[in-house]
Amino acid sequence: MQFELDEDLREAAQLAEEVFTQMATTTRVRDVEREEGGHDDALWKALAETGILGLALPEEHGGSGLGVLGLVAVLEQQGRRVAPVPFAAAVAMAALPISCWGTDAQRDRWLPGFLDGSLLITGAIDAAVDGDNTVRGERDGSGWRISGTLLAVPGAGNAAALLVPVKTDDGVIAVILPVDREGVSRESVSLTSHGAAASVVLDAVHVGDDEVLTGGSMPVQQARMLGRIALAAVQAGICEEAIAITAAYTSERIQFDRPLSANQAVSARAADAHLDAERIKLTTRRAAWLVDRGDDGAESASLVASWWAAHGGLRVVLATQHLHGGMGADIDYQIHRYFLWGRQNAYSLGSAPALMSELGSMLETVPMIGTPA
Repeated sequence: MQFELDEDLREAAQLAEEVFTQMATTTRVRDVEREEGGHDDALWKALAETGILGLALPEEHGGSGLGVLGLVAVLEQQGRRVAPVPFAAAVAMAALPISCWGTDAQRDRWLPGFLDGSLLITGAIDAAVDGDNTVRGERDGSGWRISGTLLAVPGAGNAAALLVPVKTDDGVIAVILPVDREGVSRESVSLTSHGAAASVVLDAVHVGDDEVLTGGSMPVQQARMLGRIALAAVQAGICEEAIAITAAYTSERIQFDRPLSANQAVSARAADAHLDAERIKLTTRRAAWLVDRGDDGAESASLVASWWAAHGGLRVVLATQHLHGGMGADIDYQIHRYFLWGRQNAYSLGSAPALMSELGSMLETVPMIGTPA
């Protein structure tokens, strides 16, 4: 593949950059964290009004048809501004699976409101674990009774519905669950990144068969894969911007009559961070490209990208914070927020060893390195 974005994707990235830069300023992000629970509703509405929410969705379902590469182009810009909205969980882990696996009635019920910003739908699917989960379902007439606890679901406190994986005796299914349903309770939780999230308790909640996506466990598997790619894309943006901030700081900070960046140890560590950031960006774009092509290698490529995002991403945000010296410990200084977001993404993706173990279990089936994609 060509790792540079084509003209349509560059225009999408430019539009996203303009919106995030204008609306997710350092002061605004801090105010949203402290006063609005970590969710910027005004920014979310702006993303809907500009069509950014629907860039990745197919045109026949109201989107722009730019696919997962379009999603990645937007999320890289979100990461650069650490903008407090649950874009990855909503688009990658809810709207796209509904678009792909939903019935016509389900799409008509949820996607128009999602695209115009009036209905937030978020995925309650953990990108870091297997399809198994704590929510169980039992047959109840023409539907299911589901019970369990979902921990730290991004945007759940502001959502109108959740996409929930449910384990049944016949396998895992995905259901669209309105949050106003009897038996659903939510409690806000504090994340490392200060973003909006809530734990959701389901107590014998009834869902009808018409609220179950088609495809059995396939929507859950897709949501996990797309969620990993999406979080890796955010991590790519976080790392790129953290390095840019650090480069400016170390070039302007004078010690012993010369800039910090003139010290070999500083420049070498910054160069290592840059290489990690490039690895995250390139492996993420490749994974997205393979998904858009319908390539069987997309699953393993998503694991490679998420491994680099978890492993290399942590190294980047640690390095950029350390290179700021005492300023890096100031929680009101901007580099600290990139450090927190980088760590949150690494947690959400799962540990690098766990990701490597899952990738290792696929070695017998993935294409050999160097074979045509």
